[in-house]
Amino acid sequence: MRKTAVVLLSGGMDSATALYWAKMQGYAPVGLCARYGQRHSRELNAARAVAKAAKIPLHVVELKLPWLRVSSLLDKSKKLPDLPLAKIGRGGIPSTYVPGRNTIFLALGVSLADALGANAVVLGANALDYSGYPDCRPNYLNAFSKVARLGTKTGNIKILAPLTALDKRGIVRLAAKLKVPLRLTWSCYAGGAKPCGRCDSCKLRGKGFLEAGLEDPAL
Repeated sequence: MRKTAVVLLSGGMDSATALYWAKMQGYAPVGLCARYGQRHSRELNAARAVAKAAKIPLHVVELKLPWLRVSSLLDKSKKLPDLPLAKIGRGGIPSTYVPGRNTIFLALGVSLADALGANAVVLGANALDYSGYPDCRPNYLNAFSKVARLGTKTGNIKILAPLTALDKRGIVRLAAKLKVPLRLTWSCYAGGAKPCGRCDSCKLRGKGFLEAGLEDPAL
């Protein structure tokens, strides 16, 4: 019987790569994503498209947490970061940080995994994320793994973050190896018809493809 893993699927390149990594590891993935007041729906649409391409079920939850609007990812009146590449991740916690987002998502993922009898919760946190976001750091993820063991019926749910040692170049190369449908993914913070090319996420994604020597099929 195949192992089951809940995959936190945002619609971006990292979570899509984590999903296909889980498939490669022999897991039967179940996707989980959330609408939590984001300034656009492009990433949610991308999550649906990736889940459909991967032929996995996807649970979509709706959260109404108005205090999350302190983040520029939710409040359109706040300016999104537009930093030089060399400064991204080096200036403290950015305005795009959503308070407790991974804590909330991991808790939902662990709840779903416990209900399904799943063995793992998989997320796409990576080296660039934890340079700026406290809830992507390895010590945080290790602590949440203990929570998942102690606070569930099954008691054996692992938190797996297979991309934590990779930068964007490494993720692009892994995604190409795993045949991830990157054309379906969306990384831009701004939304719109096309990626803005100016926000931190667009710049880091572009740098990753450039350094990997590949073209971004989503452009």
